[in-house]
Amino acid sequence: MRILGIDPGLQTTGFGVIDADGSRLAYVASGTIKTNALPTGDLPGRLKILYDGIREVVSRYQPQCAAVEIIFVNVNPQSTLLLGQARGAALTALVSCDLHVSEYTAVQMKKAIAGHGGAAKAQIQAMVQRLLALPGEPGKDAADALGIAIMHAHARVSFEAMGRSTTLQRRQHAQFKGGRTY
Repeated sequence: MRILGIDPGLQTTGFGVIDADGSRLAYVASGTIKTNALPTGDLPGRLKILYDGIREVVSRYQPQCAAVEIIFVNVNPQSTLLLGQARGAALTALVSCDLHVSEYTAVQMKKAIAGHGGAAKAQIQAMVQRLLALPGEPGKDAADALGIAIMHAHARVSFEAMGRSTTLQRRQHAQFKGGRTY
């Protein structure tokens, strides 16, 4: 299963692609989509760069599903709204490529990757490097995106097992303590 992880941001959106075969994980690619070439006030232009960039990543690496980080509410409501719009552009790009999209919070990803929800960026970078046997640490945004993909690789196995063990219909919302699946 090829999984695309997305760490949305208005200036820098991280992406990470991994292959998961059971509990074995293999690094495929990672990087960032940057919008800082445009003026700060050109929100529609920045959202278009994110949308087009994510569609290009999907086209190039052909993932079978995607996982996106759920944003948290910042102290500054304006920043939260702008980040939400960037996240919306990312989700729209993924869904327009007919990908199944799951969502996880940063705390969920940090717990899954580093063992605690308060892990620093450097800890996530080091653990992603170790889990994927990378020769060097990935950048901060790419490491977060790879962490989201890794978490989904592990959570997906649990969700599938739960789905097989019950006759009840699987809920499509709030499957994993606040995570969402569409």
